Amino acid sequence: MKVFVTGVGGQLGFDVVNELKKRGAECVGSDIIDRTDENYIKLDITNKAEVNKALTEICPDAVIHCAAWTAVDAAEEPENREKVFAVNAEGTRNLAEACKKLGCKMLYISTDYVFNGQGEEPWKADCREFAPLNVYGQSKLDGELAVSKTLDKFFIVRIAWVFGLNGGNFIKTMLKVGKKYDTVRVVCDQIGTPTYTLDLARLLADMIETDKYGFYHATNEGGYISWYDFCVEFYRQYGLETKVLPVTTEEYGLSKAARPFNSRLDKSKLAEAGFQPLPSWKDAVKRYLTELKNNE
Repeated sequence: MKVFVTGVGGQLGFDVVNELKKRGAECVGSDIIDRTDENYIKLDITNKAEVNKALTEICPDAVIHCAAWTAVDAAEEPENREKVFAVNAEGTRNLAEACKKLGCKMLYISTDYVFNGQGEEPWKADCREFAPLNVYGQSKLDGELAVSKTLDKFFIVRIAWVFGLNGGNFIKTMLKVGKKYDTVRVVCDQIGTPTYTLDLARLLADMIETDKYGFYHATNEGGYISWYDFCVEFYRQYGLETKVLPVTTEEYGLSKAARPFNSRLDKSKLAEAGFQPLPSWKDAVKRYLTELKNNE
């Protein structure tokens, strides 16, 4: 199988390429940065002509689309909004239309931010009650619609609270802060589950080999937690004695973008389709921190 992966400079794309290569798949990666890697092309997904040319030449069996604008607060800045939608919506549409011409399948990575983040019930994978709270969420929803309205052979996988080796994330940020200060403040009223990109990459590689198309939710198992719970646990595992103070989103008050209180994703559809659920988030954190220390 030949797979084209976008966003390989980011956390998830990096792990997806490595997982595919382990399985012996022929893999071509892309991003907007200059690199000299073998089987890599520089590609601006917002340029429709470039996308058509690249995919026509590569002629993949499948596309795994990991590239995205993910800076949630920066997306709220008026000068950035056009770029956010160009990448997350129009760039995704360009890829979907190219996939349609080639007859290849497409897997699009989305987010719990397409929902309104209210209540306590986990969001079902096939829920269509969309109501994004911010620009990022709306742009990712527009990307979902571009894929689902253009293609029949598609997977849309919503994830949340992502952490991986290749790039910045909450764990890396809070470890730096925790080493510098005796006390940190972390929100305790936003509830969800983390997603380790290494584990997710294995699932996506499994998924793309099938024709079990549709919408899925994928985060690590182990129950729903708050960002506060998450931080307390990875500080404990890392050996940091920094005190973590739970605060409400209102008390924290630093975000430009509205954040969902309810990021609970119902992942039951994965098992129903025969896919292996991701390991527990505590186990994922343990493995991740080991990798971080090995790379220090």
